[in-house]
Amino acid sequence: MLTFIKRLVGRRIANRARALAVEFHGQAKQAGVVQRKLLLDRIARNADSGFGRDHRFGEIRTPEDFRRQVPIGDYTRHEPYIDRVRNGDVSALFGPGTEVLMFAMTSGTTNRPKTIPVTREALENYRHGWLIWGIQAFDSHPSIIQNGLRPILQIASDWRESYTPGGIPCGAITGLTASMQSRMIRTTYCMPPCGSRIKDVESKYYVALRFAIAKNLGTIIAANPSTILNMVRLGDRERETLIRDLFDGTISSKWAIPDDVRKELRFRTRFRRKAASRRLEAIVGETGRLLPKDYWPNLEFLSNWMGGTMRAYLRGYPEFFGEKPVRDVGLIASEGRMTIPIEDGTPAGVLDVRHHYFEFIPEEEAEQADPRTVEAVDLVEGKNYFILLTTAGGLYRYNISDLVRCVGFHGEAPVVEFLNKGAHFSSLTGEKISEHQVISAVESAQRTAGVRLRSYLLLPLWGDPPSYGLLVENSDLGDDEAADRLAAAVEEQLRELNVEYAAKRDSLRLGPVRTIRIQDGAWSDFQKRRLARSGGTVEQYKQPHLIPDVEAIHGFPMVAAVGS
Repeated sequence: MLTFIKRLVGRRIANRARALAVEFHGQAKQAGVVQRKLLLDRIARNADSGFGRDHRFGEIRTPEDFRRQVPIGDYTRHEPYIDRVRNGDVSALFGPGTEVLMFAMTSGTTNRPKTIPVTREALENYRHGWLIWGIQAFDSHPSIIQNGLRPILQIASDWRESYTPGGIPCGAITGLTASMQSRMIRTTYCMPPCGSRIKDVESKYYVALRFAIAKNLGTIIAANPSTILNMVRLGDRERETLIRDLFDGTISSKWAIPDDVRKELRFRTRFRRKAASRRLEAIVGETGRLLPKDYWPNLEFLSNWMGGTMRAYLRGYPEFFGEKPVRDVGLIASEGRMTIPIEDGTPAGVLDVRHHYFEFIPEEEAEQADPRTVEAVDLVEGKNYFILLTTAGGLYRYNISDLVRCVGFHGEAPVVEFLNKGAHFSSLTGEKISEHQVISAVESAQRTAGVRLRSYLLLPLWGDPPSYGLLVENSDLGDDEAADRLAAAVEEQLRELNVEYAAKRDSLRLGPVRTIRIQDGAWSDFQKRRLARSGGTVEQYKQPHLIPDVEAIHGFPMVAAVGS
C-alpha cells in the first residue's frame, strides 16, 4: 500500500511539473512579452515600498522608464533596505501583504555574509524552477521514474542558522525546501532533513552516504561537483566504518553530530542492513576499494554545475562513477535561478524568463560608470555579458557579477552558459587575465604535461619582474620535471589565450609562470578559512582558480616553488 501511495503522489507531482515545463517552453517562445509583463507587474506590486517610493515606481510605465529611474547596483546598494527588512520593516522592499519567510545567507565580498530576502513568491519561483528542471532531467532518463521515483541523494544546509532582530530565520534555502516536502516525497530523498543541521562537513558527508549507500540510487544532486567527489572519497577512506555501521544499525561516535540530530537519526538507523554490508564487503574484497560505480551501478546521471571553475572537477568522475552523463543544475544562486538546462553534457541553459526580469551588460562596457544594457531577447549569439536580475526577493537591476556567454536561443529566450565571476580578473601590468582563461589554460596544460590535478589556484606574485604562481598540492605532482612541464604548458596556453599577457611577457614586464607545491590538505584548510570569513555553506562554496591578491600566497604552507 505504501509503495502504491508513493507512486500515486509521484505521478501527481510529475504531471504538475510537466505542466509547468510546457508553460515554460511556451513562455520562452514569447520571452520579450513575458519579461516586460513580469517587470511591470512586479513594479506595480511594490510601488508603495520604501525602495519603490525612493525610485518613483509609480511613474514607471515601460522598461525604459525602469532603466532611467533605477540605477544598476550590487548588494551594497540594496543592503540599507534589506537591513530594514531584517529588523521587521517588510515595507522597505515590498508591498502590502508580502511575507518574508527567511533570509538566504551567502558569502559576500566583505567579511559580512549577504542575506537575501526569501518571500513566499520567491520560494515558489525557486521550487517551480527545480520542478521544471527535474522533470526534464528525469524524462530524459525515464528508468529513474519508470516504477516510481528512485532514491535521490541531495545534501541541504540548515535554514535556521540564526535569526534576525525581527525574528526571521537566516540560512540555506535548500534546508527550507527540504523541510516543506510532503512525507511521501521526503522518503525518496536519502538524506534526512535533520541532517541539514550537521555543521561538520565530513560528518554530514558520512551521514549522507550512510543513508544512501545501500539504496538503488537514481541521481546525486549537488551544485558543486567537488561536494560529490569529496563525499565519495570519504566513503572509500571510511569503508570499514561504513560497512560496520550498516551491519550494526549504528552511526559511529567518531562523527561530530549534534546530540539532538543523532537522536533523530538513531530511530532511522535502528534496523540492521546485514545483506547490504556483506555486499559492500564483497566489493572491497574484490577491488580493494569502495567506489560508487560498484555500489551504485544503476546510477542514471549526476547533477551539478558544469561551467566555469567546475569543469576541472568533472575529470575526476570516471574514476569513481565510470562513464555517467552529467546534467547541469543551472546557473542558480541565493539571489535566484537564472537558467534551466534542458540537455545533458552542457553548462548552458535556457534563461528563466518565467520568474525574473533580466538585463545584460555587454562585457566590453562593464567598466563604464553607466553601462548600456540590453534585454534578454536582444542578446547576440557568441557574445559575453554580465547578468542583472530583478526578482521577487526585492532585488532590482542587481549585478550578481556573473559573466555569461549567449550560445543560442530557445524560442526568444537566450541560452547562456556561465563563464566566471567578474571579480576574478588579475592584472599586474595590464594583462587582465580572467579566471575563465586560467581554467582553459590549466585544463589544456594538464593534458600536455601528463598530470592530473585535484585542484589548483593561480596567484599573482610580486617580484622583479612580477609573475604568476600555480599552486598545486604536493602529491599531485610526481617530480620536479612534471612540475616544470606543467608550468611551461600553462605559460604557453596563457600566451595563446591572452594577447596582453603575451605582450607583457615579451616585453619582460612579467616573468614566466612558476609551479608552487603546497602541502597536502591545504585545499581543505583553504576552504574552511574562506567559509569562516564569508559565512557561506559548503554546498555554495566555489573553489576559485584565480585570486587577484598578491598577499594571498602567504596563506599557504609551501613545500617548494619550481623555477623560483
